[in-house]
Order: sequence, then C-alpha cells, then structure tokens
Amino acid sequence: MAEVVSPVPGAGRREPGEVGRARGPPAADCGAALCPQGEIIEGCRLPVLRRNQDNEDEWPLAEILSVKDISGRKLFYVHYIDFNKRLDEWVTHERLDLKKIQFPKKEAKTPTKNGLPGSRPGSPEREVPASAQASGKTLPIPVQITLRFNLPKEREAIPGGEPDQPLSSSSCLQPNHRSTKRKVEVVSPATPVPSETAPASVFPQNGSARRAVAAQPGRKRKSNCLGTDEDSQDSSDGIPSAPRMTGSLVSDRSHDDIVTRMKNIECIELGRHRLKPWYFSPYPQELTTLPVLYLCEFCLKYGRSLKCLQRHLTKCDLRHPPGNEIYRKGTISFFEIDGRKNKSYSQNLCLLAKCFLDHKTLYYDTDPFLFYVMTEYDCKGFHIVGYFSKEKESTEDYNVACILTLPPYQRRGYGKLLIEFSYELSKVEGKTGTPEKPLSDLGLLSYRSYWSQTILEILMGLKSESGERPQITINEISEITSIKKEDVISTLQYLNLINYYKGQYILTLSEDIVDGHERAMLKRLLRIDSKCLHFTPKDWSKRGKW
Repeated sequence: MAEVVSPVPGAGRREPGEVGRARGPPAADCGAALCPQGEIIEGCRLPVLRRNQDNEDEWPLAEILSVKDISGRKLFYVHYIDFNKRLDEWVTHERLDLKKIQFPKKEAKTPTKNGLPGSRPGSPEREVPASAQASGKTLPIPVQITLRFNLPKEREAIPGGEPDQPLSSSSCLQPNHRSTKRKVEVVSPATPVPSETAPASVFPQNGSARRAVAAQPGRKRKSNCLGTDEDSQDSSDGIPSAPRMTGSLVSDRSHDDIVTRMKNIECIELGRHRLKPWYFSPYPQELTTLPVLYLCEFCLKYGRSLKCLQRHLTKCDLRHPPGNEIYRKGTISFFEIDGRKNKSYSQNLCLLAKCFLDHKTLYYDTDPFLFYVMTEYDCKGFHIVGYFSKEKESTEDYNVACILTLPPYQRRGYGKLLIEFSYELSKVEGKTGTPEKPLSDLGLLSYRSYWSQTILEILMGLKSESGERPQITINEISEITSIKKEDVISTLQYLNLINYYKGQYILTLSEDIVDGHERAMLKRLLRIDSKCLHFTPKDWSKRGKW
C-alpha cells in the first residue's frame, strides 16, 4: 500500500459534519482548582491547540494516550479524533483546554468481537454508537450504488467462463455544441439482445479482429447494491478477523494497545535525509530513547550513533540493494529481492516501512515474499526511493502486499511509477492483479488516480469503424491493463461515467473529464518502459520450498 504514496494537501483537514473542533481560550485560562493537572489520565478527551495546514490555530478534540514527566514538566501524547494517527504528538500542559475535559467512563470488561478482552479501560472512543449519536458525531451511512456487474458464482469459478461485457465508445464529438460529450456504450451482460436482430460487433484488438459476445437474455438488469464511499478498496471476501500467518500483511486492529498506537522513534537518518516517522515500528526497545536512529542507506542496518554508522560504512561494501536488477532506465532502477535469500535486508526494510504504514503488520518470516526496491542512481550508488512487496503465491490475485514511497521522494510521481511497475510485472506473468486491502488513505488516492488515468487512456484511444461507436468489454480492459475486473468497475463508478440508456449502460466522457485527463498526463513524466524490463516469472507452486 502503500500503502503510502504522496501526501495530499489538507491531509489533516476535517470533513463537513465532523465534531470536536472547539475554538476557545487557551488552556492557561483554566485554573488548576477546576481540573488539577494531576487528574489528567490516559483516556481523557479535551480540545488541544494545534496549527493546521493554513497555519491557523484550531482546537480539535483529542484523546490522551500517555503521560510522562521530564524534569518535573509533564508531557501528554495526544491523538486528534478523526485525524490520521501520523499527526499524533507530544504536547505541553499549556496547549490543553481543561474546561472541556471528558473523563473516561468506567465499564465492565466485555469480550471484543474476537472474543478477547479490551486492552485498556474504556474511553469515549470505545463507547457504543449511542454515545456517538449523543455527542453529535455522524455515523457512517451505506451509500446506495445503482450498478454492479455481478455474475453467477458457477461462472466465476470457471476461468474464461464468464461472458464478456461489451462497452462501446463514440470517437467523434457531436458538432455545433459547446458542452459536447463523448459516449461509450456498455451492453449489460443480461440485457435482452435477440440474436436474429443484433449481429455481434467486430473491432480490432492488438492488430486482430475480435468478436464481442452477445449478452444473455432473460435477466433483470438494474440491481441496487450497498457499498461505502471507499467501495473500491473493499474486497469481495472482506477483511479477515485475524491476520493469516501464510503471508498476509493486513493488520489486526483488535489487538492494538497503547504501545503500538504511539510513535516510538523520534527521527531516522537515512543517507542525506532525516525522516520523521509517522507510526509505531518494532525496533529494539533500547533504540526508542535515542534522539536519532542511524540507518545505512544500502543495507538498512541500524545503529545507535553516527560513530557506529561511520564504522559500519567502512565495512559495508554494498552500493545497491541485494538481489537482481531487473529494470533500468536513466537513473531509475528496480531490484528484485527474495525474502528467503536476503532475509536480513528484507526484515530491515520492513522495519523501516512500518514507520510509515499503519494498516500493515510485520512478520519476521519474510520467506513468502518478494520485494521490489526502486532506486535512484548517482555517483555514490543506488539510493532507495520506495518499494513494494508481493506474495510469491497469492490465492487472492494480490500483486502488491505493501507499497511505500519514502517521504523525501513523495509528490514527485514515484508512487504512481511503483504502481505501474507492479502491473507491468502482472502483464508479463499473464495475470490480473489488485493491491492487498485495506489501502491507506494516501495509497487509495494514488491507486484511484492510476486506475482512472489508465482506463481513460484506453477508452480515449479507441477508434470507430464504419461510423459506429467502437466497442470494448470490461474483461478486455482488464486484460489490456492487468487491472482486476472489480477495480475497473469500481473506478468507472467512482468517476461517475456510467449511465443506463435505452437498455444499455453508456459511458459518458464529458469534455471536463477529457481535458482533466490530458492535463494530468502532461504532468506524468515518469513512465515504465516495458523494453527496459528484464524479468522472467517463476512458478513458485512447483517448488517444494521457496
């Protein structure tokens, strides 16, 4: 998911309807008699002063996760409610508004949904939904979606047994209209089409003619299904209640405790960059008290001091990640690393990545994984920019387990380049793929952007024949791009391109969408060149042990 890619402006901004943003006098106006400082305990909630992205003061509601005393001065580790955890921080007493403090309610220890007791006393965050309603907080409401391409289960189980879902697209715009639209027809797989009157459309596909399969009659088409506003990251199987020990990196949120909810590393020095971690990472306990953790940028081993790092560099002869270089164009290279053959490097990479990934857990058994590290070359060596990992064998068609662009390289197009490379590998393997769910907030934004640009690039490149609208199917888009069919459908829904018109699904590409896509593609300077890829996929199922 990384996964993490470029941060977006306003990442800490609240959405309309959220609560907890209290603006008022600073905490210094509150007398100690009203709420003595000694009474502030873990689990309390109160407004805390912070600066937003516009450099303005605000008082969002926050929860006290930990309290510590340094030289007689108390510090409080706060989590801003409804904000991402990467904004959590230590604050002083002066930034607390003690007039509006909410103490945690005592509650009996009840089993969680997994049958495990809670890890700490109840706080307002863990109350039943009724308390959320009482506080004015809006609960998530399922969003109704009017289109979903559902197929019979027996057809889904048979590879190639599902009918194509033809789309058709008009390549010419209507003249003499300023707000013209380009239409793409989507013939529903169950739209009644009498075979006697509806001949199959033939259109070129990779230089050869291909026949669009006629839809099956006899089924009612328009069905309503429920989904959330992030339906594109929900898998059909759902998220397992506990992480699988066979390789999945999905984090089990039910076992979170105070320790893992708090950042434990203050700063990381990696080459010429200093990184401020966003989340907890299980580095050795004795390293968490250091002001700076020093990492070798080539082997990623960690040291306690700059002197330890300098002594290590005299002995470390690596100038690039271990493994095989499978791609190079200009200064960008990709290295394929086997988690079994290079266990130490893989584990160190996972420790570093966990500082910036919240939704993934970390296993020290890296054998089931392959790691693809992207680097930038200069006279000193190959410097790590980002990476993604994937399972050697995935039963869920995952082509990415974790994905990360390091913060110094974010917002420069590297995240989308990592995503494009993962799908380029899927094309060579002859498979369709999808990232492991759930995606982080930044990862979801990057994947949606990549899917949108890739699918629009396909649709806008279609050519019409004999004055008819060109046709393409959902399955064919999936085969061309290696994007899984469910992700193609969710992207079309997210872009709001699909309309039902005269018994058919029509994709409507407005001028705004076309112009926006062309502007985005002009900014996208970094692209994967398939001619520079030297990659031979392995059949891991035939190996007794990886």
